[in-house]
Amino acid sequence: MQYISTRNDKINLTAAQTIIKGIADDGGLFVPKNIPQINDAFLCGLQPLSYQERAGKILSLYLTDYSPEEIKNCVSNAYGKQFDHNAIAPIVKISDSQYLLELWHGPTSAFKDMALQLLPRLLITARKKSSEKKDIVILVATSGDTGKAALEGFRDIPHTKIIVFYPGSGVSAIQRRQMITQKGSNVDVIAIDGNFDDAQSGVKNIFNDKNFNTTLNNNGYELSSANSINWGRLLPQIVYYFSAYCDMVNNKAIVCGDKINCTVPTGNFGDILAGYYAKRMGLPINKLICASNSNNVLTEFFQTGVYDKNRPFIKTISPSMDILISSNLERLLYHVTKNAAKITNWMNELNLSGHYQIDKFLLTKLQQSFAADWIDETATASAIKNLYTTCHYVADPHTAVAWQTAQNYREKTADTTPMLILSTASPYKFNDSVLSALNVKITSNNDFQLLDVLKKYNTAPIPIGLTSLKTAPILHKNICKTEKMSAEIKNYLKI
Repeated sequence: MQYISTRNDKINLTAAQTIIKGIADDGGLFVPKNIPQINDAFLCGLQPLSYQERAGKILSLYLTDYSPEEIKNCVSNAYGKQFDHNAIAPIVKISDSQYLLELWHGPTSAFKDMALQLLPRLLITARKKSSEKKDIVILVATSGDTGKAALEGFRDIPHTKIIVFYPGSGVSAIQRRQMITQKGSNVDVIAIDGNFDDAQSGVKNIFNDKNFNTTLNNNGYELSSANSINWGRLLPQIVYYFSAYCDMVNNKAIVCGDKINCTVPTGNFGDILAGYYAKRMGLPINKLICASNSNNVLTEFFQTGVYDKNRPFIKTISPSMDILISSNLERLLYHVTKNAAKITNWMNELNLSGHYQIDKFLLTKLQQSFAADWIDETATASAIKNLYTTCHYVADPHTAVAWQTAQNYREKTADTTPMLILSTASPYKFNDSVLSALNVKITSNNDFQLLDVLKKYNTAPIPIGLTSLKTAPILHKNICKTEKMSAEIKNYLKI
């Protein structure tokens, strides 16, 4: 299996080289040169297996330069006792032919754990395989959940350092507390005076700054990424689509070979793109439904073919979706065009003018696999309330966006295909928003008291990782302008 850049398909790297590098030198994203194909026997063979065993089978199709033993060790260490559910990513039936896929049973209570418990293991294995001598510096821009998950995944991993940038006023109180109390001898956390797109653009600029990278290399460091721009972060997410499908078969919701729809709360487009890879591999997915909040740039794109980030940035109660530059869309566009020059032109247009437009033929092709819709703040709060009232299920605001979008899709299309809705975070990470939506009077602004209040309505226990935050000391207090991000990195690395 070889990997190429979305902007230069003449590049050929192994999986290990791709995971270490993170992003291509030309600013493009790495993609597999060919998407592996599965057959019915392969899919049916996954059904009796554990999540870890299913992961090993899927990963081996892409990590062809890793030995079976290396993959097994990475998987077993990633998906172990740090998850609070034996199924790792269980499905929950919420109504007739509709299931939630709970992806938040890892140590930081968000779906990012599904990838960021595995990525550090893949990266360190890749480092050993490539005889890399430099220490790897992981740069992360986060809209909330990625930061903590990456910090937890890379904490005290040998020969790595991780630096996380987050929007100072663009994450929930619990998300902020998770990051600023992070322990580890190799971690640094810095607030950005700006939004997530500012942080993400700043990180991309640092990757593309040749002088800065030369300075790092001369001091024994090499940059890599834990954002979903890194293939090693995206690849593990493909697994849970296959695993959820098998669980639906095992629960007799479907028969092996039946098609399903998947609704995904979407920001940076990595989570739903993993579903697209699963579909392209042969998993029987009918439609991938892209669910957005008021920052609805993706909905407009899939409906009109115009990507335009020139709009107000709206801070919502689903902050991990508050994104106007969805990086992983570039990967999708490469796979459907196979035209690196065209991708380069579109991304240059986006960088220079803030928008680009695809042709009608390509839009029609995308719409064969994707549908898209969005809901506003009021509808998100109503969805939390309605899901609790009708199904006695407490959902976080991101899951609520997906759930309501799925209902809207079914109503508009009359498509009764069994629906898998991705649940991406524990409601306990968004106590005030969830309680307000449930019309519970909030008499305290203490997040830890609110955890106990929400527990009265939620059958799921409070995650241990959140209760421990109450007494955790604040270890990271730095704030910087986006133009000072590289200086902060040098300061932390003492170069």
